[in-house]
Amino acid sequence: HVQLVESGGGLVQAGGSLKLSCAASERTSGVYDMGWFRQAPGKEREAVAAVSRSGDTTYYADSVAGRFTISRENAKNTVYLQRNSLKLGETAFYYCAGTRRYSYTIDESRGYDYWGQGTQVTVSS
Repeated sequence: HVQLVESGGGLVQAGGSLKLSCAASERTSGVYDMGWFRQAPGKEREAVAAVSRSGDTTYYADSVAGRFTISRENAKNTVYLQRNSLKLGETAFYYCAGTRRYSYTIDESRGYDYWGQGTQVTVSS
């Protein structure tokens, strides 16, 4: 099965930008829906953004729409999450996930079978 490795996390000031990368061990374009999720301390995991395997459909949580962009670089089997205008409340562990199933919409975490180990993002004042 596919293995996913996130990178790009770290410390960023509020209002700043950070780009996360998710490198897959095999081709995901046309095969896997890919999503980014986050979990803040004491909170449930939530979907942030997702892109369908065809690339035709994207999802953004209301809280990030207009500030975050998910994209694929198919030649590198990599999915990115560009995050701009970061807010203090967006400190969280960010996870990349993939699925080959068609069971759920791309924003539902229960539909994803493959998860990376995550990367910490800390937004400071």
